[in-house]
Amino acid sequence: MSRPSFHHGNLRAVLLDEAEQTLREGGVDDLSLRDLARRAGVSHGAPRSHFVDRRALLDALAERGFSRLADEVGAAGAAFADDLAGRVRAVADAYLRFAVTDAALMDLMFSAKTAAPTPEVSAAAGRLFSTFDALFAADFAAGRFRSGEEQRTKLLFVATVQGVAALVTSHRITPDQGAGLVAEAVHLFLADAADG
Repeated sequence: MSRPSFHHGNLRAVLLDEAEQTLREGGVDDLSLRDLARRAGVSHGAPRSHFVDRRALLDALAERGFSRLADEVGAAGAAFADDLAGRVRAVADAYLRFAVTDAALMDLMFSAKTAAPTPEVSAAAGRLFSTFDALFAADFAAGRFRSGEEQRTKLLFVATVQGVAALVTSHRITPDQGAGLVAEAVHLFLADAADG
């Protein structure tokens, strides 16, 4: 294995990159600071200058995951600023793609958010939900969804896409079946909006 190259100051990013790769390959149980040091080509104590323990590493991964998902969802939705149907589909597709590609990271993110989250994890999770708010705020203001049902609508949308993602990542359905379910859910979501 070739040693990752890094410069002074970016060891933390290298370690998080390696940790994400480990998550993809073997899941959270395969993550250890010592193995991460080996993968990054540094001394076994080097990761401790950035992560005091394994829990700190997992929290940093969760924070990074929420930030990345917020960026991906935000970029997908922004591409359809004037097209509600296109925006809903793009956001749902981006969320599902992230959940399928990084299933172990997604599990880690939501378990970190619910199990005594650090302020950083809470803030990163809040940023994701703020991104959803921002993407659809004008639509709620314009009355495209049922008045007074904003929170319910957002939660229903996220729960639906997250549920489909969980079915795909647990291998209960295929990614293609998941994409089909998301398309149907988006159709129903938009129909509900039209009735609003």
